[in-house]
Amino acid sequence: MVDKAELREQMEEAFGEADYPISSPMDLVPALPNGPGTKFESGDFSMTAMELNTKLGGGDFPYESVEAFVNDVLANLEEQGEI
Repeated sequence: MVDKAELREQMEEAFGEADYPISSPMDLVPALPNGPGTKFESGDFSMTAMELNTKLGGGDFPYESVEAFVNDVLANLEEQGEI
């Protein structure tokens, strides 16, 4: 079972160092501890930042804060049945 709070914490920590507002996924890469290979895991869910980017279909950029970005990421993953 996926713990959404745990995923939120991991994502906010990883994406939180980006310089907001962000206008594309490429704005996030320098902030990630392991670049595009940064992994987010909880329960049976495991996905790298690169895999997230392919699942999200571009997102709704720009994002003004890490919270807004992570909220959208988690909502999209839930809609797609990933979590």
